[in-house]
Amino acid sequence: MSETIYIETSIFGYLTARSTKNLILAANIEVTRDWWANYSGFLELYASQFVVDEAALGDEEIANQRLSLLQGITLLEQNEAAEQLAT
Repeated sequence: MSETIYIETSIFGYLTARSTKNLILAANIEVTRDWWANYSGFLELYASQFVVDEAALGDEEIANQRLSLLQGITLLEQNEAAEQLAT
């Protein structure tokens, strides 16, 4: 059985981010893309509808890229505790 991990929206944001001259953001983008390419395939990935909703916001082209990455990731059921955390 593989390990499980919850993927929150910033991961998809870094994966689809445009290049930047901000060195900290550029490093976060690079590390995230490296992790995704080399390690995410060995894990059972989970997200939630909250992540999907957030990923759909913003620039349409980039949002579509984020939503495409979410395809095939198991979505956890929403519950009251999760809704309270999200608000």
